[in-house]
Amino acid sequence: MSTRRRVSTRISAISESATLAVDAKAKAMKAAGRPVIGFGAGEPDFPTPDYIVEAAVAAAREPRFHKYTPAGGLPELKQAIAAKTRRDSGYEADASRVLVTNGGKQAVYEAFATLLDPGDEVLVVAPYWTTYPEAIKLAGGVQVDVVTDETTGYLASVEQLEAARTDRTKVLLFVSPSNPTGAVYSREQTVEIGRWAAEHGLWVVTDEIYEHLTYGGAEFTSIATAVPELGDQVVILNGVAKTYAMTGWRVGWLIGPSDVVKAATNLQSHATSNVSNVSQMAALAAVSGDLSAVARMREAFDRRRQTMVRMLNEIPGVLCPEPKGAFYAYPAVKELIGKELRGRRPGSSAELAELILEEAEVAVVPGEAFGTPGYFRLSYALGDDDLVEGVSRLAKLLTEAH
Repeated sequence: MSTRRRVSTRISAISESATLAVDAKAKAMKAAGRPVIGFGAGEPDFPTPDYIVEAAVAAAREPRFHKYTPAGGLPELKQAIAAKTRRDSGYEADASRVLVTNGGKQAVYEAFATLLDPGDEVLVVAPYWTTYPEAIKLAGGVQVDVVTDETTGYLASVEQLEAARTDRTKVLLFVSPSNPTGAVYSREQTVEIGRWAAEHGLWVVTDEIYEHLTYGGAEFTSIATAVPELGDQVVILNGVAKTYAMTGWRVGWLIGPSDVVKAATNLQSHATSNVSNVSQMAALAAVSGDLSAVARMREAFDRRRQTMVRMLNEIPGVLCPEPKGAFYAYPAVKELIGKELRGRRPGSSAELAELILEEAEVAVVPGEAFGTPGYFRLSYALGDDDLVEGVSRLAKLLTEAH
């Protein structure tokens, strides 16, 4: 019998998406008749706006979209993405420097696969989104965590970044607004970090997927625009999923210097070829239109954000900084670890999250998934009534801890 591994070491090392796993378990319990409220998935609860759907319907009837199209994206969509980027962040990029990808996750992977050689280090601010480590690892890179906590609002300083930098550091991953914390760097902080990266010749990969979701006076600042000194060593990741409630349409993009975009396009030409033409035409309608749809969603998210933060901070042992962007709260629950609750003593936030799902029928994602145990991530991209009911159940259960 062969002693060779059935599944490669490289792929065996990939972890399941914790956020999708929690969401799947919550949905399975719901299907079994249990009244689970899920705070797991980062997905707007709004439908995709009608004008975008109509553009997709029209595209589906168009014979030219039944065929292969350029692997890097429809030319008209690339032009529209370049114009949208200029409009929203002031960053100038020719359409030739745009690569349309199958969702934001493909853009993340292709950016790291294109930039990293084995052993190259990437500075990643923790808490971090669950996909970043796996993409870096698959590309042969080494993740170096820069850990933040609730005392700084989950913001990293230049001093922390400099302490983590080595001769092997090649890339800084910059994410603002942040998933999972909702942290937003000010313009001043963004400029300081960008200039530090430029001074040390680092690449900056900036994920701007939540650019239009900021609250309470916080403003999105594109590091690519704010720090022109970065020159051609910055790669922008973005997509339509969050801004236009289009998570299932799977359209993202990467903007970067010509050599990087050409190399990433070559990779995509073998991995997936073109993104679905129907989805691309839907995305074209989205990025070419105004931002009235996202304005309505942002108003709802802001209301839910304030409600969730207030209710979480009323729970003994829970401390939740106010998120300034995205649609997540990231409360610290470290004081509850090890306390008795319904006859059990959870020894980690992962065990506590499991207990909450079983006893309160509320799904949250534990901080272990984001590189910082002792925390939960809760999405407030769900209906107001479910949000209040879910946090109320959480409060009722956790108040019993002693």
